[in-house]
Amino acid sequence: MIKNFKKNYIIVGGAILILILALVNHRNTPAVVDISSVGAVRIAGETVNVDLALDQSTQERGLSGRDGLSPDQGMLFVFNSPAKYGFWMKDMNFPIDIIWLSADKRVVYIEKSAEPASYPEIFTPPEDALYVLEVISGFSEKNNLSAGDQAEFLSSK
Repeated sequence: MIKNFKKNYIIVGGAILILILALVNHRNTPAVVDISSVGAVRIAGETVNVDLALDQSTQERGLSGRDGLSPDQGMLFVFNSPAKYGFWMKDMNFPIDIIWLSADKRVVYIEKSAEPASYPEIFTPPEDALYVLEVISGFSEKNNLSAGDQAEFLSSK
């Protein structure tokens, strides 16, 4: 009888511990936004309306061929896994800031004022990134954006 009591006590205690750990972890986990519904990125106190580059074709084209961006526009590239994704300025008509974000949406690197004339140079971050945000040149400087700053994805729905 005492043996069964100890066994049940250990099982119940373990279950309570697992529940407490799950609740603590859940409380510290940011809300997940369905990536296909992202319509804007909040970064450096500014909201940037974004077009999404979710597939290889869209990612290869990027902002190429466009005439420009307004200060509140950008493009968000979403990759399948973190890596050191390189970007170039092929067929670009205006300079941009390229901002690499980690899986937890922290800025890991910024290439400021990447110029169209820099092609075929490839800009690559020193750390892995899961997302890349392209914005108008000068955005990072104007808003004092730096490595370690947090971004937030906002749903358009």
